[in-house]
Amino acid sequence: MVWVLVVALVVACGVIASLTELLRRERQRHARSVEERGWLLERERQSAAQAAVDAERARIARELHDIVSHNVSMMLIQAGAARQVLAAGAADTGGAGDAENALLAVEGAGRATMTELRHLLGVLAPAPDGRDEEGSGLTPQPTLARLSALVDKIAFAGLPVEVRISGEPRPLPGGIDATAYRIVQEALTNALKYGGTSAELTIRYDDRYLRIEVLTAGGAASGEPVGTGRGLIGLTERAAVYGGDLDARRRLGGGFRVRAKIPLDAPTRHPPPPVTVDSQ
Repeated sequence: MVWVLVVALVVACGVIASLTELLRRERQRHARSVEERGWLLERERQSAAQAAVDAERARIARELHDIVSHNVSMMLIQAGAARQVLAAGAADTGGAGDAENALLAVEGAGRATMTELRHLLGVLAPAPDGRDEEGSGLTPQPTLARLSALVDKIAFAGLPVEVRISGEPRPLPGGIDATAYRIVQEALTNALKYGGTSAELTIRYDDRYLRIEVLTAGGAASGEPVGTGRGLIGLTERAAVYGGDLDARRRLGGGFRVRAKIPLDAPTRHPPPPVTVDSQ
């Protein structure tokens, strides 16, 4: 009987030791699993933070391109016009007036650049009271309501623009409104920069979509360099944020066609398609 108890005790001790070892190993595995999950969560957090930083850098780059490219192009064109008038030795009143108007346009474009840059910097690092360094309120984002001023400025610089509005104009979400304005601005600025002779702008308000088309005539012929396309890529990304798309391509005989379609219902975020710049 005693031997039976001794054997049972030995077996029980062995079982307890085995269970203890299994429990220890399970705790070690659990600790390693928790550590690995924590490491993976930290990696995911870092990746998400880096993606947010990259997205913000891309947004800032698009804003800077839209602001600087348009206004500086206008300044260069108007400065060149003033130089040609002055170089011709225009002593008559009309010639002097043309030069003065061109220089005034340069000054206006410079002021517009500074105003929009202050707005961008104010968004990135606003003052405690939400006002810019000069004490004036931040300039609102451009919208289609300011389209007439843009068209007049482009026409004054030498590119006549015919505007067609179809459908019933109505208030748009702020981001879509600003994106539509930037698309028109980029297309007309490129036409002006590359020697376009005329442009046709069509804005169509559908029930579900806002459609934009810019047709330009003249300018760089097919096969000639037309810049890096950074602005059009940025606009494609802008449109994609709201579920839209943009297509830009050369027209036979010179000029470009830019088309954009942006849905007016809930935005759908997805990666933008590549910008196509090829022959029609």
